[in-house]
Amino acid sequence: MSETPWWRGAIIYQIYPRSFLDTDGDGVGDLPGIVERLDYVAGLGVDAIWVAPFFKSPMADFGYDIADYREVDPLFGTLEDFDRLLHKAHGLGLKVMIDQVLSHTSAEHAWFRESRQSRDNSKSDWYVWADARPDGTPPNNWLSLFGGSAWQWEPRRGQYYLHNFLASQPDLNFHNPEVRAATLDNVRFWLDKGVDGVRLDAINFCFHDRQLRDNPAKPSERRVGRGFSPANPYAFQYHYYNNTQPENLGFLAELRKLMDGYADVAALGEISSEDSLATMAEYTMHGRLHMGYSFELLTEDFSAAHIRDTVRQLEAQMTEGWPCWAISNHDVERVLSRWGNGDASAQLANLFTAMVCSLRGSVCIYQGEELGLTEADVPYESLRDPYGIAFWPQFKGRDGCRTPMPWSDADAQAGFSHGMPWLPVPEEHRARAVAQQQDNPQSVLNGFRTFMRWRQAHPALRWGDMAFLETPEPILAFTRRLQGQTLLVVFNLGTSTVEVTLPALPGAPVALDGHGLQAGTMQDGKLQLPGHGAWFARLG
Repeated sequence: MSETPWWRGAIIYQIYPRSFLDTDGDGVGDLPGIVERLDYVAGLGVDAIWVAPFFKSPMADFGYDIADYREVDPLFGTLEDFDRLLHKAHGLGLKVMIDQVLSHTSAEHAWFRESRQSRDNSKSDWYVWADARPDGTPPNNWLSLFGGSAWQWEPRRGQYYLHNFLASQPDLNFHNPEVRAATLDNVRFWLDKGVDGVRLDAINFCFHDRQLRDNPAKPSERRVGRGFSPANPYAFQYHYYNNTQPENLGFLAELRKLMDGYADVAALGEISSEDSLATMAEYTMHGRLHMGYSFELLTEDFSAAHIRDTVRQLEAQMTEGWPCWAISNHDVERVLSRWGNGDASAQLANLFTAMVCSLRGSVCIYQGEELGLTEADVPYESLRDPYGIAFWPQFKGRDGCRTPMPWSDADAQAGFSHGMPWLPVPEEHRARAVAQQQDNPQSVLNGFRTFMRWRQAHPALRWGDMAFLETPEPILAFTRRLQGQTLLVVFNLGTSTVEVTLPALPGAPVALDGHGLQAGTMQDGKLQLPGHGAWFARLG
């Protein structure tokens, strides 16, 4: 499989720079901190890193509001620091992906500063501007994901501008070909630097409906999921017109054409639409994005049926593209708290890792999951996330999954900084610090490393076809098949031992060990699987 692109079946480790390692004492992680810990990351057995935004920004949304796409914010370091990061990562065999936030900029970006001045300047049509209704209200009913109207009044132009997120994140007008060209030039800048891929934030938000039609109301029973709080009025609408427009397909083709001019690079799109699985399939077919991922496994539902139905639905639709799965990231509650129901054991943490890394596709692993970190309870007075501050206390925001990485249990700030961290270090995370787990063979960290090494030795788990078996809750079972080799994978997502009679199989199962998980036993055709246990077998 040497000719297989690096990103197929890759484990991509997401680094949130603000919270990884601070080397200059200002309380915020930086690029030199990532460079310092790349040996640790490589030692996890992952294939690549994805670095969240480090570009020049006023940090209203902590880097997802970009003021200059080609400059490193001084908070994180310099372009030279990024070059060092790239060089060291490649020397360690790690690929490097970076975030690209294309649909919107910061209000501090030079493009927007010019655009807002008048209706006849050179950038006047680079953002989404619209006249008020006769009564002065916004042009339609579109809502911001962060609360309230998606329109903000600009007195200098006497018009409203669109912002799907914060008011300080104005949306670019992708119907303008100059905007598309400038955006692609910014992506080209980083590809020329040598990055191996881009993770495209909110990529389905690039285009809006030209007619500015109102979004229809959504029934109350449908106001759940898709990565935002049900307390958010954003959930009250079907978002048919403010994102996921058909014109975006043409832009993705332009982006792919650009990327095809570089050797072995990949585009990973983050997708949150009314039918995210269908959009993932559409965005990855006909030579568009290389991979797509959605919020479908970032929910609170940890049933075998939900996982099986989600993957099956995507497999049925994604006939050409390649999926990427995630059960955690910088925007959602940590998976051990979300799915663990108070159980923060190493056994459960490693089960989550093994489950998602055994699905067909690539996988994004969020920093700290290899330590079994739980969601931090950040008090209101320490919150930094504008989303959480606006919706407190029904929704506490994203700060609980963004607290600093605990490197040492002995240091005042868990080895993250010798200054005051931008978010507090949770006391319960100290016991799970890297230094505490490093030499413990039973730790989450070493269980993570063990499984990653084991997965590397089984090509069927990385690239093979997938087929589910019909099993009752809480059993999730499937096969992975590649070049004549078939693996049987069975997980017990429940807490109690279960006896499973497996459906007819194409061959006798021979148990595989060395994966580091609590395994079951097969007797008289019946599998005894302990709570949160796993069983891997080769079908002969």
